[in-house]
Amino acid sequence: MPHALMTLTSDQIIGWIAHYFWPFCRIGGFFLIVPILGTRLVPSRVRLLLALTLTLLVAPSIDVMPLVSPLSVEGITIIAQQILIGLVMGFMVQILFQICVIGGQMIAMQNGLGFSTLLDPVNGINVASIAQLYLMSSNLMFLAFNGHLWLIKTLCESFYSLPIGTLGVAPDDLFALVEMGSWLFASGLLVALPAVTALLLVNIAFGVMSKVAPQMNIFSIGFPFTMVFGLVIIWISMTSYLPQFEQFTDETFGHIEALIKRP
Repeated sequence: MPHALMTLTSDQIIGWIAHYFWPFCRIGGFFLIVPILGTRLVPSRVRLLLALTLTLLVAPSIDVMPLVSPLSVEGITIIAQQILIGLVMGFMVQILFQICVIGGQMIAMQNGLGFSTLLDPVNGINVASIAQLYLMSSNLMFLAFNGHLWLIKTLCESFYSLPIGTLGVAPDDLFALVEMGSWLFASGLLVALPAVTALLLVNIAFGVMSKVAPQMNIFSIGFPFTMVFGLVIIWISMTSYLPQFEQFTDETFGHIEALIKRP
């Protein structure tokens, strides 16, 4: 008895392709901008391999998929929406790590170490050495919190709370992303506030000394003393930075959960 030939329709082929292609667009957009995993330190081939591996693991568990051709107008709209969702989720985490950079820049400008810069291999620009110290500490603490695993878990859960379709990120969510800019600068100021306040008191003391004893060359001893005292203040204040960063991380995770909330 001859075997029956299996016939495939165009709708079935499009359905199989779309079942893996739509999740890959969201996952690829996420790995394109997310810190640590999506930085320049991780080669593009490694990021692509991670995105493909995660897509192969997640796609079979997604039941509902739009039967739309990827080359149609509606398909291109879905592609744009999925990439935008991944980019927004990764950008929210990027804002978290920029808090330490802004705080470090404020401290460096206050204690006279603003001229001491290092090449940031992540962003490819020169940043203050103190900001680089805070950035490396944040990366290590984030990995110690298993934040990278939580991000992957949240990304996978987003396919159920925010299904694939033509409706993606709402305008209110984009406006909330813009409002995170003010939260970024306010949080950076909180990170730098202890050191900046202590250095301000030191500068006030030197100002009083220059008025009381004008014959003393305050500037010759004030600048090196301010730098050394600033480093001591940074060393002391690093113990309080851990709970601060943990709070900032919880707030960032809250913003991401609000983004992928169920309608």
